[in-house]
Amino acid sequence: MGAVKARRLPRAVRERQMLDAAVRSFARHGYQAASMDEIAELAGVSKPLVYLYLNSKEELFTAVIRREAQALLAVVAEAVVDPGAPPDERLWAGLLAFFTYAAEYPDSWTVLNRQARTHGEPFAGEAARMRDEITAFVAGLIGEASREARGGVAITERDVAALAQALVGSAESLAGWANETPGVTAKEAAATLMNFAWSGLGNLMKSERWSPR
Repeated sequence: MGAVKARRLPRAVRERQMLDAAVRSFARHGYQAASMDEIAELAGVSKPLVYLYLNSKEELFTAVIRREAQALLAVVAEAVVDPGAPPDERLWAGLLAFFTYAAEYPDSWTVLNRQARTHGEPFAGEAARMRDEITAFVAGLIGEASREARGGVAITERDVAALAQALVGSAESLAGWANETPGVTAKEAAATLMNFAWSGLGNLMKSERWSPR
C-alpha cells in the first residue's frame, strides 16, 4: 500500500524528496562514496526510480548543487532587497542571511563549499557561478559605500574587486568554522566579519592605507 501511495505523489514532490536525500548523502559521504541505494532509501523510493527521474549520479549531484546554490542566492538577495538602505546595512543583512543559511542547512553548505569544489567539472563550475554572483553583489555594495563616503573619496575598481574577493573568501571560511565550533551563532560570525571588513574599508575610503615598512 505504501508503494501505491508513493506513486501518486506529484513528480515535483518526488524529485524534491530525492534531492533532499541526495543532499544528506553527499554531505555525509562525499560524491564518490555516496550510494544511490542509500539515496533511494532515504527518499523512500526505488533506485530505478531515481535513475528514471535524474538519469545518473553525476546529473543528480549537479542538480543538487544547482538547487542549493539557487536557494542560498535567493536568501541573500531577499535579505538585501531594500535599495534605500545604507550600504553597510545592506551588507550586514546579506552577511547575516548568508551565515544563517549555512548554520541552518549545514548539509547544503557542506555540499556547496566542500564537495562541489573538489570533484572537478561540471560540479566546480556550478559552485563557481554561485560564488561569482555573491562576489559581484558584494563588489556593488563596496562600490556604493566608497562613492557615498564623506569627502567623496572613492577607491579604485581594482580595490573594489579585490576587497569583494577577500570578503567572500573570508565568509566561506568563517561559515565552515562557525558550523564546526560549538556556541558560535550566525549573528556572531556575521558581526565578526562585518567589523573586520567594514573597519578596514573605512580606512581605505579615508586614504589611510597600511603598507610594509
